[in-house]
Amino acid sequence: MLSILQKTVRPVLAVRGLHQSAIEVLKRPAPEDTVTASFGRFISEIKFHHLSPVVLHRSKRMVLDSIGVGLIGSTTDVFELALQHCQYMYAADDISFVYGRRGARLSPTLAAFVNGVATHSMDFDDTWHPATHPSGAVLPAVLALSDMMPSNSKPSGLDLLLAFNVGVEIQGRLMRFSNEANNIPKRFHPPSVVGTMGSAAACARLLSLDDVRCRHALAIAASLSGAPMANAATQSKPLHIGNASRLGLEAALLASRGLEASPLVLDAVAGVAGFSAFYEDYVPQPLESPSDGGHSFLLEEQDIGFKRFPAHLGMHWVADAAASVHQLLVGVGPGIISPAQVQDIHLRVPKSKYINRPLPKSEHEARHSFQFNACSALLDGEVTVQSFTPFAMGRPELLALLSRVHMEHPDDNPANFNRMYGEVQVNLVGGEILTGRCDTFYGHWRNPMTNESLAKKFRNNAGTVLPSDKVESLIDVVEELDRIGDCTALLSQLQ
Repeated sequence: MLSILQKTVRPVLAVRGLHQSAIEVLKRPAPEDTVTASFGRFISEIKFHHLSPVVLHRSKRMVLDSIGVGLIGSTTDVFELALQHCQYMYAADDISFVYGRRGARLSPTLAAFVNGVATHSMDFDDTWHPATHPSGAVLPAVLALSDMMPSNSKPSGLDLLLAFNVGVEIQGRLMRFSNEANNIPKRFHPPSVVGTMGSAAACARLLSLDDVRCRHALAIAASLSGAPMANAATQSKPLHIGNASRLGLEAALLASRGLEASPLVLDAVAGVAGFSAFYEDYVPQPLESPSDGGHSFLLEEQDIGFKRFPAHLGMHWVADAAASVHQLLVGVGPGIISPAQVQDIHLRVPKSKYINRPLPKSEHEARHSFQFNACSALLDGEVTVQSFTPFAMGRPELLALLSRVHMEHPDDNPANFNRMYGEVQVNLVGGEILTGRCDTFYGHWRNPMTNESLAKKFRNNAGTVLPSDKVESLIDVVEELDRIGDCTALLSQLQ
């Protein structure tokens, strides 16, 4: 009908001299036919039966890992600063739990913020392709919102999992509308953008908002999004995840009260920058309605990436490559490489400025340094949580190896987590050359961690702040999450 109307009125409008911008308005689709509206309908209409066994299994693993890295993250200086700020600057509002702090409670939005900061404070949280940290922005928000709900109407575990998967799905769909998003980021940190949108979507689903308010939640979230890459490798980078979680929850709560925003925020509208403000090559497509015959989640097609040690994802390739050289030098078992053996070290890695840090001065810079992680693995045979302590970073042996590193950026090694590789060549003083290469590290979505490895990581992380009985209880609760009628069983174990 609209196309017929346009054919009828356009010549008349042109004759009358109506400005071209006004004519463009007539070309826009009706609000219910937009990409933005399709996302709102998806969030509102998706149901439990759309979660396949594969999606449930993978998302429960994500929840467990995210809780674990959040709990160990509550021991960091960054988390402590964020928590103190919220406690001292805002009136007490004892509603939602704080990771690892018995008795500490904040408003839901502030709890989402500090728990999001905890999750990313060590850069230990999960990753995906295109590059983002999907769980850290979403899980703290839905947990805080669940804590906010009255005790007689708490969400079920399946409610929580559905909302969580909606938040992950929205992030993945938005990033797949851009080729730029496939590569290691240069301008802004993706979780600060798509994570905020995912948090808003997840919270809107948990609040059971209608499709119109769901799309308003996304549009509000778009106005609360974005953080520059200049703050990578600083104490401020974890704020990106904390803010994504907090502001997405804020957006959903504002939408629930009736606040409105652009009905075209996800559409590619000529002359008006919506989500395309973040990705210049953004070409969106509508989401199919779940009521039209089902929906296949992206998590069904592609698994998630879990980190074995707390550092930027790119570090895992060079660490594994360097560890293989370490093994060639010392054999199987513990052993330390002597810098006296090494003439120089060549790293062949993708070109990315913010993870090229020859002499990192802080733990946050070390977590974003190809050189540091390669030399740590070469020296010790692995990289661990302890590798980023002041003692480990200041070892003379490590500093000696760092001074001998040369970086190379081969043309066949793109800055893309799905296609990159890490290669470490060590030239020994005697003339021997040893080389290690990693194309897919253990924990990558192409080579996922086993349940046993993931549980071991969780026990190590959660056990830093919780007693062993709570740690084991959390593993059991998350495994049964889709079958428990009240998520209090989960919430009660997190302090």
